[in-house]
Amino acid sequence: MKTVNPQSAFGAPFFELTRRHLLVFFRNKIRVFFTLMVPFTIFLIYIFLLRDLEFSTVNGILSDIGASEGVALADDKKLNNLIGAVVDSWMLSGILAISTVTVSLQTNWMIISDKETGVNRDFASSPIKRNALIGSYFVFNVIVTVIICFIFFLVCLVYIAGKGEFLLTFTDFLTIFATIVFSSVLSVLLTVFICSFISRDGTMASVNTIFSTVIGFLIGAYMPFATMPEWVQNVCAFLPSTYSCSLLRYSFMSTPIDKLAEYVAESVNISNSAQLIKDLTDNFGYNLRLFGNTVTPAWQALAHSIFIVILVVANIFAGKNLITVTEGRSKKPKTGKNK
Repeated sequence: MKTVNPQSAFGAPFFELTRRHLLVFFRNKIRVFFTLMVPFTIFLIYIFLLRDLEFSTVNGILSDIGASEGVALADDKKLNNLIGAVVDSWMLSGILAISTVTVSLQTNWMIISDKETGVNRDFASSPIKRNALIGSYFVFNVIVTVIICFIFFLVCLVYIAGKGEFLLTFTDFLTIFATIVFSSVLSVLLTVFICSFISRDGTMASVNTIFSTVIGFLIGAYMPFATMPEWVQNVCAFLPSTYSCSLLRYSFMSTPIDKLAEYVAESVNISNSAQLIKDLTDNFGYNLRLFGNTVTPAWQALAHSIFIVILVVANIFAGKNLITVTEGRSKKPKTGKNK
């Protein structure tokens, strides 16, 4: 009988390992709950605290332009509804961008756990190829990140529909989903690379806290780049997730902004309608400007792709760290005491 060399069989071990990671992850209800809570906590903070602040800024712009034109723009309900769609799309797309990073980071506890418990030692001593194990961690993380971010995306759609601001087309839906997947791949490559150098759950918790706190500010999710010092904007150009946030924002906001521009041009009685749209889009950072230049979505996608290539290469060199075992922390099977 012809025997199959297990070392040459990459596919079967890879899929079984990916399946194992998914089962272990989703069986841990507490981990799943806290991973889901990351985007939803930011979402609730926005609804109850930040939304009114954003609208007060918009009302200030409307009042200034309306006063110069002798028109009460702030009293136009249709205009306010369209602006609400733009404001909500701006913030929700930012939360989605943050989620691709924070959810991926949370999901990496599987790698750290396998290091600490010594599970990796069992994998390493088996005839499984190292690349199959490393690849399974990546694919598992991408699947979990996409699933959770997509669930949050559906919640966003329900929210904007409830506010009467649902303007997205089917094409927008497909574009946003594709961008979520695109962004999740980048985020997983980034967070797995970082976590490949972490061997303790306590260290992982600290890194997670720091990332969750600052990432939203650094990629322009909470506040437009235009409000930051120029040197900060330029530094953010070298953060991969900056382009994920901008691409998601463009996908989310393009139709609401088109509808707003159309209504202002046709129904709002002001002479400088183009200036109103420009002021609003500049205020919400719709157009990404770095080093004094506007970066179009096509260039953003190119930069995003370049970062993916760089991180793939970086992970190839750091991949061996994913299968190391933390000394002195491996769990051994319990045996009875000798009598």
